[in-house]
Order: sequence, then C-alpha cells, then structure tokens
Amino acid sequence: MILLIDNYDSFTFNLVQVLQVLGEDPVVLRNDDKSLFELIKKAKKNTNISWTK
Repeated sequence: MILLIDNYDSFTFNLVQVLQVLGEDPVVLRNDDKSLFELIKKAKKNTNISWTK
C-alpha cells in the first residue's frame, strides 16, 4: 500500500496521478485526518515518513 499525506497542496495529487500511471492505487489522507494517526501507530515495516514544513 502506498499512503500519501495531503498537506492541502496540489503536489499531492500530482504524485497520485504519476503513481496511477505506474499502475499503483495510492491511499490519500489529509494531514489532520484522525485515521492517519491510527494508521501510523499500526505501521510496522516498509514505512517511510517524511515531515516537511
């Protein structure tokens, strides 16, 4: 699963389009979505978290 965190900018959906062309179906959650925090807590391996401001 590929999870993209939407920081309320258009770049996220540019990435979604590229990934879809490559045959992936990414999941997109907003950065303030409460389910995002639950998902991060459950993440075990193959996780890459990048925080930017």
